[in-house]
Amino acid sequence: FAAAAVALAQAPQGARRPTSLYDFKTQTLLGKPADLGDYRGRVTLVVNTASYCGYTPQYKGLEALHRELHPKGFSVLGFPSNDFGDQEPGTGEEIAEFCRLTYDVTFPMFSKVVTRPGKNQSPIYRHLGATGHLPAWNFAKYLVNRQGKVVGFYPSDVTPESPVLRAAIAKALAEPR
Repeated sequence: FAAAAVALAQAPQGARRPTSLYDFKTQTLLGKPADLGDYRGRVTLVVNTASYCGYTPQYKGLEALHRELHPKGFSVLGFPSNDFGDQEPGTGEEIAEFCRLTYDVTFPMFSKVVTRPGKNQSPIYRHLGATGHLPAWNFAKYLVNRQGKVVGFYPSDVTPESPVLRAAIAKALAEPR
């Protein structure tokens, strides 16, 4: 039942097909309703996260990026996933506690999702995957412009400190609202 409720909560309102990431509704990590429309007008970096992965230390850089650029209209959006190596087995509460205590994460974290194609794939990741890119592992990143269009995909080994990623974020932030 809970998985069905999450899937329903993530489906965009109405029958129209979503054209923007910001058309989706979902839930926070702690199960509260969340509307990605709240990020319309901001540049976002959507990341599939996991607590027990070799890339997990990227939380530190993601948090630093979020804190540095949030005042300029940027947000990191975390979507935990247990798709790769069972590296995110915890509940929402356990994930939230791990992120807070280990990396002092303040950027928004949403309910656990399935990123892989199939009947259980998150509608959000189905939409993101329409770009031709889906995560091959944890900590893959989608750069989304102010209108909710994906303008870049960065695999797991591209760190938050990467000059290529940072230049793309700066370019997206420089575009008119």
